[in-house]
Order: sequence, then structure tokens, then C-alpha cells
Amino acid sequence: MKLNEPCSVEVTILLPCLNEAAAVGPCVDEAQRFLMESGRTGEVLVVDNGSDDDSASIAAAHGARVVMEPRRGYGRALRTGLSHSRGAVVVLSDCDGTYDLLHLEGLVRPLLEGGCDLVVGDRFAGGLEPGAMSALHRLGVPVLSALGRLRFHTSVRDFHSGQRALTREAIARLKLRCDGMEFATELIAQAAGQRLRIAFERRSKLRTFSDGVRHLRYILFPG
Repeated sequence: MKLNEPCSVEVTILLPCLNEAAAVGPCVDEAQRFLMESGRTGEVLVVDNGSDDDSASIAAAHGARVVMEPRRGYGRALRTGLSHSRGAVVVLSDCDGTYDLLHLEGLVRPLLEGGCDLVVGDRFAGGLEPGAMSALHRLGVPVLSALGRLRFHTSVRDFHSGQRALTREAIARLKLRCDGMEFATELIAQAAGQRLRIAFERRSKLRTFSDGVRHLRYILFPG
């Protein structure tokens, strides 16, 4: 994957955003607080994915660098963000308040210390926490993840976690193309195919049945 920006900081916290005016400000604040308290040099990068509200201006007012990507799609927004990231490590997350952005050291440290190439948030580690997943996803996510493990020969248990981190070198080796929610599966599949070193961190969202179908389609027909 081609990176447009030079590496200038340790960590980029990348947040795709679509109509999250109520949540994006607090999320940017929390991410900024992590950088300050951890002593890591970094940036919070918000990719506005064609919002109809004030998400972009609110993110900027809270100190984020904002990139506009009018072509809709979760994967499209993340791919644009990855190409504009400046960090040696990039954390992928959400800006709707679902994920903890204050305690990211477990995702970041193994990458900066050279122990692995990709860290995947795992909502199943140590038992599924209350509220981490809807009842439908408690059934669907394990099944889709099991299919993904068989198909792509990897030990990743949570293919659809919205929080993960990877090194700049790993990003450059991947050829990510998916525009939708199946991007999450594509990233794991390509990482396994490239034999990247993958680690796991317990984190405590697949949103709809249609998202699950898109993941399944990618598992069956990744080309």
C-alpha cells in the first residue's frame, strides 16, 4: 500500500467518521490524552467519510488532523487514512465511543518494540465482557471468525474487532482494496498471507446482518 505522508511521529490514532458530531469530540480528546499521558509522539487523524453534520469541524476544533474522503465506506475511509498517516504505528479504531482510546499502550508497545507487526483487539480474550457484542454478533462473529481461521490459516479469534494496530512497514506490504466492512477481514487475511507476526490484546462492534454477509463473502471469495 502506498503511503503519501512521511513518518514523523510514533503513533497515528486513525478514526473513520460518519455523522458522529456528538461523539467525535470526546473521542479525539481521549486519544489526545493517551498520547499525552503515555509520552508518545503522535497525532489523531480523523477521516470524515462524507458526514452531513459538523463532525469534521468538531474533530478539528478538538485538535485532530482531518482528511476528507467523500466516497462512502468503512474500508474506503480507513484506506484513505492509512495513506495519510504519519506514525510509525497506526491504531485503527472508531469514533462513536464504543472503544477505549485512553488505554492503547497494549496495542502500541509491542509494535514499537519490534515484537510483532500487527496487534488485533480481541473481545473474547478472558471471556466476553458484558456489552461488548450484541446477541446476534455473539453467534455470528465466532462463526465467521472460525471460518476465517480455516480459510486463511491464522489463529486470530476476533476477525471483526474494530480496534487493531499495525506498523508502517506492515501497511506498505498490504494491498488493501475493500471499501466496506469486509475490510476488517481483508486486513487479517492479507496479514496472514504475508506471514506478518500477529499478537492479540484484550479489548472491550459488526453492526448489522448485512455486514456479516459481506465478511462471509470475502472469506469465500477473497479475490
